[in-house]
Amino acid sequence: MVLGTTSGAGKSWLATALCRWYARQGLKVAPFKAQNMSNNARVVPGLNEGLGEIGSAQYFQALAARRVPEVRMNPILLKPEADTQSQVVVMGEVDEALSRMPWRERSALLKPRARAALHELLRENDVVVIEGAGSPAEINLAPTDHVNLGTARDARAACLLVTDIDRGGAFAHLYGTHQLMPADVRGLVRGFVLNRFRGDAGLLAPGPEQLEHLTGVPTIATLPMWRGHGLPEEDGVFDDSATGSGTGLRIAVIAYPRISNLDEFQPLRQLPGVRLSWAREPRDLAGVDWIILPGSKATAADLAWLRAQKLDAAINQHRGPVLGICGGLQMLGEALIDPHGLDGNAPGLGLLPLVTVFERDKLLRSTGFQFDTALEGPWQALAGVQAAGYEIRHGRTQAHAGLPPPQVALRNAKGEAVGWQSGQVLGLYAHGLFEQPAVLRALFGQAGRPLEMVFDGLADFIDLHFQPGRLASLID
Repeated sequence: MVLGTTSGAGKSWLATALCRWYARQGLKVAPFKAQNMSNNARVVPGLNEGLGEIGSAQYFQALAARRVPEVRMNPILLKPEADTQSQVVVMGEVDEALSRMPWRERSALLKPRARAALHELLRENDVVVIEGAGSPAEINLAPTDHVNLGTARDARAACLLVTDIDRGGAFAHLYGTHQLMPADVRGLVRGFVLNRFRGDAGLLAPGPEQLEHLTGVPTIATLPMWRGHGLPEEDGVFDDSATGSGTGLRIAVIAYPRISNLDEFQPLRQLPGVRLSWAREPRDLAGVDWIILPGSKATAADLAWLRAQKLDAAINQHRGPVLGICGGLQMLGEALIDPHGLDGNAPGLGLLPLVTVFERDKLLRSTGFQFDTALEGPWQALAGVQAAGYEIRHGRTQAHAGLPPPQVALRNAKGEAVGWQSGQVLGLYAHGLFEQPAVLRALFGQAGRPLEMVFDGLADFIDLHFQPGRLASLID
């Protein structure tokens, strides 16, 4: 089990690396996270031969373990809709009653579901790599913390505690977290991991030795800073700085508060000749070539934020390509209509002659897509391209009855229109297209780094930097 002193310490990518490392030993491996809070989600096989959704981190961890991702690997997913409200997804399906319940009360109801999934995976696999959530030392939450403390106890897991040394105070974080954990879980900690270290590791002495003297726990790995490992960040936007060189194609992604599925833009960060940045105010759009409006967990609220930031005028004045994905597509239309009170009514930006109605039931679909052969302008390179992806949405979008219809740009495997173009503006309901080599080659002339190479690189990295024999000893 990978625990962290804080959110963002490196739990997700380390768990992914461990999944691939143990899978390469010929073992049957599965990832698990009892409860994830994220608006980055993927469509996977669910209950009763249906479909469900799990956090993207566990999706990638399953692929690293060479397994088909499924809902038991992340039985509870909390998708924030506001600062004090989340949509609760249990075993891949939205539970409206739990979503309305205070979190302290629902924890007792969620624990048995997560525990059952964990024990099924433990019975079926040689190794289960468990990711914790936040910190296991939140003493105000300890009585109801089934995600960290309860899971560690149930699995009797060999625990690693990882900290981000680049933030400073790493030894205090490790010592304080260790000391505040309940004694029985503290006894499961087998090693400390210093993540994102820059410089000469020899300068750390005698810190690790003194920490072991205080806690009885050795520091078993010092992992150098590695920004280019290839996995998307689990929490929030990647960072506030642009990636790529100052020349080449400049792409700005609107970073509204409830941005979702941002992990699908990770391949763009790695492409030579592409500069990716995040836009929160009009000046962030000055001089960019493309504007992308990504998915949103609260489309109407994020559209209101966008207008408050005066980004609507900057988008309308942009003379280059504009791409909207899912919630971004909905914002580009004429109107958002919410008869069930799920998201909110709002006028759209008016760049596509479309109207979106929010239905009560969420649509989940993993499918193939094909771009229309009649695409024009900056999107002509995609004409006829086939790709795979997924849909996660409440919205159902159609052409505005009183306006000339837009060009259908994309259809799914059922032949349904799920993308539209009007001049420079393209709106798509398909997530994950930038992860498809055919799409990247069409738009950028290059395919990017394959996921298999990313996973093997992660496994090689920890194999190099963990003390010899430590990774094998964790499952003895």
